[in-house]
Amino acid sequence: MGKQRKMTGSGEKSLHLAGSGTRASGKQAPVSREMALEASLAHAVAERDQARQALQAAASERDRAHGALRDADRRKDEFLATLAHELRNPLAPIRSAVQIMRMAEGDEATMSAARAIIERQLKHLVRLIDDLVDVSRITRGKLELRKERVDLKSVVRIAVEVNRPLLESKQQHVTIDLPPEPLLVEADTTRLAQVFANLLNNGAKYSDAWASIGIRAVREGNDVVVTVSDQGIGIQADMLETIFDLFTQVERPQPSPHDGLGVGLTLVKRLVELHGGSVSAWSAGPGRGSSFRVRLGLLRAACAETRPLPSAGKVADGFLRARILVADDNYDAAQSLALMLGMDGHDVRTASDGLEALRVAEEFRPQLVLLDIGMPKLDGYEAARRLRELPWASSILLFALTGWGQEEDRERGRQAGFDRHLVKPVDPEALSQLLNQTLLNSQAQA
Repeated sequence: MGKQRKMTGSGEKSLHLAGSGTRASGKQAPVSREMALEASLAHAVAERDQARQALQAAASERDRAHGALRDADRRKDEFLATLAHELRNPLAPIRSAVQIMRMAEGDEATMSAARAIIERQLKHLVRLIDDLVDVSRITRGKLELRKERVDLKSVVRIAVEVNRPLLESKQQHVTIDLPPEPLLVEADTTRLAQVFANLLNNGAKYSDAWASIGIRAVREGNDVVVTVSDQGIGIQADMLETIFDLFTQVERPQPSPHDGLGVGLTLVKRLVELHGGSVSAWSAGPGRGSSFRVRLGLLRAACAETRPLPSAGKVADGFLRARILVADDNYDAAQSLALMLGMDGHDVRTASDGLEALRVAEEFRPQLVLLDIGMPKLDGYEAARRLRELPWASSILLFALTGWGQEEDRERGRQAGFDRHLVKPVDPEALSQLLNQTLLNSQAQA
């Protein structure tokens, strides 16, 4: 029994210790649960805060996107309204001029004035459409440059001549400051001339009559910087960064009938960038004029030697004379173009379909052929291919004339052997300049 009591005592002691341990754990358990609850609550609060921040960011992004959509929608509406306005502007005087010509039959002076009105307004209309098409091509990455070595000074002079009618109509004066040495760049002559023509047009358009517009080129290291400055309405400081955005226009106190669509400067920026250059705008503020600086890389000095151009074949005004074949199934289109080229001193023949074009070409041996694409019997593409197969015609100049101007049309023309793709209606003055420049380049490379 004593032993039992000992064991019992020992058991009691053991139970007592176990009971103590149980009571100790019972005191600590609520503390652990509280800590776990606090940690869980803190984690939930952190997740809530993160979710709230994410919602706020999403709301801000949504508001920004909605704002951008509203702005885009507003600009679209403004553009469509401006487009309708700009298209109506030239159509009204054209309609009036046509009526004048009906009423003034036999009065040559009045007829001549009416024709001049139609010509000016048609040029404006064509320019609007061309700018829109060019912006579309660049935006979709479909515009391909035909680069060659060119003296930037000749490009600037082309740009000035393109704007000559506008400058003379406003009696504005252009000051041209170019260095005596060549400024050789690798560029697409037509597109680079378009850059400076747009800048000069912008300066003339936003300047008063009798104003002075300057264009100056200087070397800066391995670059050339061309600055076009005007005395026009200027640019607000907050618009200097957005002035090259599509459909952006500087507000003027009194709108002009030829304010344009707000695509000219966008074209300038995109075309300059395609040439590896940059363009920037500067103005002292509204009413204080503006300046646009175009920076382009010059060719290395090793490439800067120019070959003297031959003088044989030039007519009195400095343009080269050439044998030219015009093929178009539209009789009036072919005859009017042939007449204009003949007045420039060229020897011109015409054809009304593709097969006749091949026959006339074999007899006439032209240096340059202008082929309409949509001709009967043999279209312009096939006529170009057959011409290229003739030994004497493998190196002649072939220009496509067509109303189709998409990149796939141009690529098809290149595959057929065309050197240039001209979209109708072709500006006669621009065509004369292009023909002369192309003939000069062709002779220089001969």
